[in-house]
Amino acid sequence: MLKKKYSCVKVDQQKDGITWVTFNRPEKRNAMSPTFHAEMMEIMTLLETDSDTKLVILTGEGVSYSAGQDLKEYFRETDGKPEVKAKASADSRWRSEKLWMYSKPTISMVNGFCIGGAFTHCICADFSVASDDAIFCLSEVNWGILPGGMVSKMVTDLFRQRDAMFYACTGRTFTGKEAANMGMVNYSVPKKNLRKETLKLAKELLEKNPNVLRATKHAIRATQDMSWRAAADYLNAKGAEIKIRDAARGHDAYAEGIRQFIDEKAYRPVFSPYVGAADGKTTEKGGKPRASAARKKKTPAKKKK
Repeated sequence: MLKKKYSCVKVDQQKDGITWVTFNRPEKRNAMSPTFHAEMMEIMTLLETDSDTKLVILTGEGVSYSAGQDLKEYFRETDGKPEVKAKASADSRWRSEKLWMYSKPTISMVNGFCIGGAFTHCICADFSVASDDAIFCLSEVNWGILPGGMVSKMVTDLFRQRDAMFYACTGRTFTGKEAANMGMVNYSVPKKNLRKETLKLAKELLEKNPNVLRATKHAIRATQDMSWRAAADYLNAKGAEIKIRDAARGHDAYAEGIRQFIDEKAYRPVFSPYVGAADGKTTEKGGKPRASAARKKKTPAKKKK
C-alpha cells in the first residue's frame, strides 16, 4: 500500500486490487512537468511490485486526460540545464519503456483532452477506453516540432497510413469515437458511462490467471517485430515462465483449465476463466463451478392424450 502523498498525482488503491492513478494538475490540464514525471516514475515503479495492486487505471482530473508536456516547465525552464533536462527525459520513460512491458495490466481511461505527448501513455497502456467526446490532437506541427518522442512511430503502427499522415501533419482534432475507429483506443462510450465501463473491463481482466495474463500481454508486445522462429522461441519461453510463476503459488494453469473443462465441466472457456484462475481457489480447493457452465435442464415433452 502506497502511503506517500504526491503533488501532481493522486493514487487511490481499492480493496479489489484496482489502483487508480489520476494526473492531478487540472489547472494545467494535467500537462506533464519534470516533477510530474518524477512522481509518475516513482509511483509506477512501486505499484509494479505492490501486493495490493493487481491492475492500474490511468486517468486525468478535471476536463483533461493530459494536455501533453508542460511547455514552460518541461522545455523552457530546462533549457541550458543539461542535467535537469536529462533527468526529466529519463523520468518521462515511465510512460513508454516502463508502461509498454509493465508486469501488471494497465488501462488508460481518456476522460477529456489527450494532446501531443499524452498519446504515449494512452497508447502504451495495455488497454484504452475513451469518452465519446474526448478530444485528441497532435498539435506539435503547429508549434514547430515533431510529434513528441516516439509518437510518430506509434500512430503509424496503430492507424491507417492515411490517418497517421493526416492528423500528424494537419494538427486537426478527432473525437473518442474516431479514435476507436482508428484503433487508438479499444472503444469509446458516453462520458456518463466511462468510469463504469472502464471498471467493467478491469474486473473482467482481474478474473484471469495473473501469470497467464502477464505472459500473454508481453507476448503480444514482444513478438510484433520478431521473425517466426524468434517468436516461436520467445513464446515457448513464456509458456515455461507461466509454469514457474504458477508453481510458486502451488498452481498449474494448464492442467487445471483442462481438468475442469473435460472432467468436471465446471466452466466454459468461451464464456469465463476456469475456477480459481485469479485466486487459486480451484474446484478441488472449495471453488464453485462457474455460472456459465450451468446447463438448462431439458423439460420432458408432454405426451399427447
